[in-house]
Amino acid sequence: MNFHEFICDSEGWELLDEEIKFENPYVQMRATRVRTPSRPQGCEWSVVHRKGAAVVAPVTENGDFLLVRQERIPIRASLWEFPAGQIDESAGPQEQIIRDTALRELNEEAGYELAPGGELVSLGYFFPSCGFTDEHSHLFLARPVIPSSQGQAPDEHEAIAGCRAFSPDQFRGMIASGEIRDANTLCAFARMTAMGLM
Repeated sequence: MNFHEFICDSEGWELLDEEIKFENPYVQMRATRVRTPSRPQGCEWSVVHRKGAAVVAPVTENGDFLLVRQERIPIRASLWEFPAGQIDESAGPQEQIIRDTALRELNEEAGYELAPGGELVSLGYFFPSCGFTDEHSHLFLARPVIPSSQGQAPDEHEAIAGCRAFSPDQFRGMIASGEIRDANTLCAFARMTAMGLM
């Protein structure tokens, strides 16, 4: 089962063999043998395949950033972060499915939606931990956002303790102090800064 066709061989790379060692609807672990530019004889590597994700950086009409506080079981901590969620397989243009996922997560996790005339700006994508997984996150800036009439409706597997607005200075301070430490939020901040959107 492939979650996506996002990864393909570049020049000098070739997948020689792979075997699925574990899988469920969310993740798949494969033992692979891959030829690389510096290892033409091939090397063995364990690769975790995971669905791609959409991450949305919501900005209110007065310029504040919305963050959700979410329990993260692997690190046994609750973190302030931008809303995000896995991209489900469905029919239609992939770009639209990814954008729809970002707007869905904005609504479900934060209880917000784009204001009339608002914009969803693509910030590109990145690989959160490419040493062991091909997971990738598509980043978006949503501005301005307004409260949704439905309110928050997190997925049954999520534990979101709240949503708050933070000024740009507060947001930067939380990054500088290490209070914000998840890769999606940090990368979205870096992209917005590099693109002159902060």
